[in-house]
Amino acid sequence: MPDRNTAPECLRAIREENRHLRFLRFMVDLALMEIRAGRFTLEEAEKVVENVRRQALQLFPGKETAFDWIYRPRFHRAITETFRLH
Repeated sequence: MPDRNTAPECLRAIREENRHLRFLRFMVDLALMEIRAGRFTLEEAEKVVENVRRQALQLFPGKETAFDWIYRPRFHRAITETFRLH
């Protein structure tokens, strides 16, 4: 049975993780929108992806693989379509 002090700490941790996840989604969506709008050169777009990845790893340390599986394909697709790299 969890004690009374553990439950509030656990809820705070869950809320903080959810806040980080919402912020990451916002950063990814904004970066994808800017890439697709053609606001960057190919080199700049690739730097944006690496900057978002770096920020994601600050929010979720040790989750490099998760970023590469979940978000990297979305960025790759946006860059490929925007710069017609088919």
